[in-house]
Amino acid sequence: MRYRDFRFILLDALGAVLALYASFLLRFEFYIPLNFLLVLKGWILAFSIIQMVTFMLSGLYSRMWRYTSLFDLYAIMSAVVTSSGLSFIYILFTSGSSGYPRSTLLLYFIFNSIFVVGLRLCVRIYYSHYHQDSVLKNQTPKRTLLLIGAGKTGEKIAKEIRTTSRNEYTLAGFVDDNTEKHGALLHGRKIFCSVQELLSLKIHYDEILITTPSATGDQMRKIVEVCKKTGKRYRTLPSLPELINNEVSLARIRDVSYADLLGREEVVLDMNSIENLLMGKRILITGAGGSIGSELVKQCMSFNPSEIICVDFNEEKIFQLEQLYSKGNLKTILKTVLASINNKMECEKIFMENRPQIVFHAAAYKHVPIQELHPWNAVNTNLVGTLNMTLLSDKYNTEKFVLVSTDKAVNPANIMGATKRAAEKLIQSFNSESRTKFMAVRFGNVLGSSGSAIPTFQKQINDGGPLTITHPEMTRYFMSIQEASQLILQCCSFGRDGEIFLLEMGRPIKILQMAKDLIRLSGLEPDVDIPIVFTGLRPGEKLYEELQLHNEKKVKTNHKKIMILKESSTREPWRLFLEQISALKSAADKLDKEKIQYLLKQILPTFSPIDFSSDIQKRKISYPIKVEA
Repeated sequence: MRYRDFRFILLDALGAVLALYASFLLRFEFYIPLNFLLVLKGWILAFSIIQMVTFMLSGLYSRMWRYTSLFDLYAIMSAVVTSSGLSFIYILFTSGSSGYPRSTLLLYFIFNSIFVVGLRLCVRIYYSHYHQDSVLKNQTPKRTLLLIGAGKTGEKIAKEIRTTSRNEYTLAGFVDDNTEKHGALLHGRKIFCSVQELLSLKIHYDEILITTPSATGDQMRKIVEVCKKTGKRYRTLPSLPELINNEVSLARIRDVSYADLLGREEVVLDMNSIENLLMGKRILITGAGGSIGSELVKQCMSFNPSEIICVDFNEEKIFQLEQLYSKGNLKTILKTVLASINNKMECEKIFMENRPQIVFHAAAYKHVPIQELHPWNAVNTNLVGTLNMTLLSDKYNTEKFVLVSTDKAVNPANIMGATKRAAEKLIQSFNSESRTKFMAVRFGNVLGSSGSAIPTFQKQINDGGPLTITHPEMTRYFMSIQEASQLILQCCSFGRDGEIFLLEMGRPIKILQMAKDLIRLSGLEPDVDIPIVFTGLRPGEKLYEELQLHNEKKVKTNHKKIMILKESSTREPWRLFLEQISALKSAADKLDKEKIQYLLKQILPTFSPIDFSSDIQKRKISYPIKVEA
């Protein structure tokens, strides 16, 4: 037995003696008659031994008293109840039910519980407040936080500040819009007022922490506006989609981002259906180094597939993926492959060696102006690359194939959108020819993806401006990368028969408003500190994006954020479609831009490239397609 345990055993034995003595004192109003004093002396040894043996067998001395918590309370009280019960049984067998005041037994249980629990709490208080290693004895300069939000998240953060982070932060109190909470105390700190009254709050604080991860976009805008007026630094915790499988903690604090102002709802997933789909499976993800691809890798990891094969042609991104997941003890085998989906031999080698059961096809060229200048690359990657992955998925008996599509595929006005729409039609056409279940997931822009508006604007702000926008009326649909990836997994679990799934995107957002919000988030004023310049529409760019074609009808699914698009026209026969793709590939190999546009127009009647019709008419060019029926 260790010396530490021996000391604690003696303390508990002393506690039993004191509890027994206190119960007799209280019963006889602090004057114990001589005959009952003899009864007390006769019980002391037995009660002490029973208590020591019971506590040792219950494992109470393997618990560290300095960290006693509510989690330990159940074990402590169970041991006290057992010890007291055995003591009562001992008295019944040795003395019967008479000759002593029976109320002392009940009093003994009460006092013993208080002494045992109190003793451990005293040890904890000593180590947390008075020991030489206590954070209170070794205080460093602190930052005083004022928390906005006195809900569950605020309570957890306050608890962390009051315990493990005392040496870094101190808590000034709370602000909450729920007036019923005003004046109440939470972890010893007052809930002062509503957010709108923050400017008139006369207390000291250094920084504001927004602890409302479920706040809507409008609510976050109002909170941020008030925080800016205080002149204090303000930060927030990640939104609920970001917090999935992650605990709330001070380590997760970050600056307020545009995604917080967007304020989309938490994604509620049918975890069982996704787990049944992915658990123990081999998953192939193309474009795995990109924004959506890398998030798909992360999301798939939480469902414990047996293997994830990450394919990307960018060496640096493959290296970063490898480094990111090489440190953890993963249940899933993560394999990175440097390869291009345009090279069918490379792709076949991947399929032959890994035999994937699920394919998420996220690899694509996405920058509209660049693909307008290099349409052959868009054809080869977005369409021919998809064809390679489609045929190989069928050949190697893949269970499900998910094409990550875009809202730019709807009534496309550019090469990028046209090739993505053609890819949608490709997997739908081939679905009836294969045992593999093919599907596509269509959604708008994702916040923070490489080369998208937000990182570009942020760089321009950091450089002192100006912010460049192509048109003041331009609007786009946005969602977070986490939300899009989670919903893609959910669509995969739903897919059965060549569906095109549409993710609920909310209302479109003006790019001009987004730019102004980002400038204000940086503590600056638009057109005062940072000018905004309009540069004109770029090649292939539309003022607004659409989410569905005129002949597509939305059908609800079991998930409120996922719809299926049902097309009124019949799907194109596979042989005919394959001939059209072959003609497009031939035009791409010859770098023939006009022919690529013409052939895409034949496949997609809704394709309306800017100035395309007048350009063709002026040159009187015709490219007939010879197709055998």
